[in-house]
Amino acid sequence: MQIIDFQTEPARYRHWRIECDGDVAYLIMDVDQAGGLFEGYELKLNSYDLGVDIELNDAVQRLRFEHPGVRAVVIKSGKNNVFCAGANIRMLGKSTHGQKVNFCKFTNETRLAIEDASDNSKQAYICAINGNAAGGGYELALAADHIMLVDDRRSAVALPETPLLAVLPGTGGLTRVTDKRKVRRDRADVFCSLEEGIRGVKAVEWRLVDEVVPNSKWMEVVAARAHGTAARSDRPKDAKGIALTPLERKIEADRVAYSHVDVDIDRARGLATITVRGPSQAVPTSVEAAHALGAKFWPLTVARELEDAILHLRTNEQTIGVWLLRTDGNAQSVLDHDDFLGKANGDWLMREIRHYLKRVLKRLDVTPRSMIALIEPGSCFAGTLAELAFAADRSLMLVGTREGDNRKAAAITLGQANFDFYPMGNGLTRLATRFFGEPNTLDVLKGKIGQPVEGEDAAALGLVTMAYEDFDWDDELRVMLEERTSFSPDAMTGMEANLRFAGPETMETKIFGRLTAWQNWIFQRPNAIGEQGALKLYGSGVSPTFNKERV
Repeated sequence: MQIIDFQTEPARYRHWRIECDGDVAYLIMDVDQAGGLFEGYELKLNSYDLGVDIELNDAVQRLRFEHPGVRAVVIKSGKNNVFCAGANIRMLGKSTHGQKVNFCKFTNETRLAIEDASDNSKQAYICAINGNAAGGGYELALAADHIMLVDDRRSAVALPETPLLAVLPGTGGLTRVTDKRKVRRDRADVFCSLEEGIRGVKAVEWRLVDEVVPNSKWMEVVAARAHGTAARSDRPKDAKGIALTPLERKIEADRVAYSHVDVDIDRARGLATITVRGPSQAVPTSVEAAHALGAKFWPLTVARELEDAILHLRTNEQTIGVWLLRTDGNAQSVLDHDDFLGKANGDWLMREIRHYLKRVLKRLDVTPRSMIALIEPGSCFAGTLAELAFAADRSLMLVGTREGDNRKAAAITLGQANFDFYPMGNGLTRLATRFFGEPNTLDVLKGKIGQPVEGEDAAALGLVTMAYEDFDWDDELRVMLEERTSFSPDAMTGMEANLRFAGPETMETKIFGRLTAWQNWIFQRPNAIGEQGALKLYGSGVSPTFNKERV
């Protein structure tokens, strides 16, 4: 099996370039036609596959950490007369269901990372469309703050998935058109039914783009818009970036090891144990000292390693259905690092690290795996790492200690980070989501900040699902895991996704819940992927045959 690696760097890019002009960066999409992640298709017309988006995700991340002086980013095409044809159709036609689903999930996360950069890092994105932007190409544009379209009577924006492929736009297009661009519902219906899309002034009138620019003034206006946008940002002008150096990682048959994260895989039982270790270094004495540590600063290191582990398991280990979440280390050290991040929030790097940790935790929220947190002696479920327990579907705590184990009793220790730092896609913290409708409980828990909460007290406060004595622990865990792995994986995926996001619906929850669920269902329907389905027959000259039953 080919292992898909989510780690890359600009020197290895085949599809993107980063060019900086003072406080503006140009993120140039120039897809290598022969550079597909798998064999059997060519990436024509700037179409993309997962490999293209892995590079985009890396570029967006590096622009935040390595280029703090960049205040505006322009996404543009490196090819003449075409912006992006969207996800490569032949790639999708050849992909397994799991590959299609993981592809859409990752591309959705990347588009949300672009929006997060605009919202929280003041690194605004402009999309300059010089040619057709179809399907995923237009969905990429929709992630930007400002969309520009060249007015050359040819260039258009389109979401043609429904008429051409019998599927839905897979990267949030339907939701962003109505919720972000605020396109009228009936007009959106027309737009999403047109193969050819909409161009020129009409695209502006319908709010599909923000402006159209004559071809003769295109480069001039794009540059002016970018520098004007950059002038309104509060990002530091003269700050030195942090190099995101390669991860320390060793991949073996049943194990992936990093400096602060380990993944152990039990294939016979369908389990993966993810162990996250707390800081091995003291809290830096100053913000300058934290900058000097760079990618070795524990909160940044653990964010990068945990993210890579999540993506690796999610993509390369699809039969491993249950993740056991463990921690190891000193709880107070975790809290001390959290306090440092909080007090230094005015510093651009500390801000970026907090938002990065937020995005990594969000990847857990939308991962279709059963997650069980095990809070045992020696663990450090405190502050940021306590979020792992709150992200889990269930959490079990061992009461007291094990015989012969001289480590401190298992505990959860809350910090201010649990109430402030890491909102979910619904806009609420995990604790607020957990105790939705119970504001009094949140007030009680705020009074526990900094206090280790053990055993039955943790269960009584609702911080863990169950607490067991040592003599019951092994049996209760075994029975729970045997039950969990006996259930239908499809039913588990649906149940977990529906239960994780209590509270208000947002654009983000719509994309990952409503839209993604429908797309995943459509991806399995014969009208799309059957031998006579639209996705299979696209480009063949043969019209698809549809089952006309509405279900």
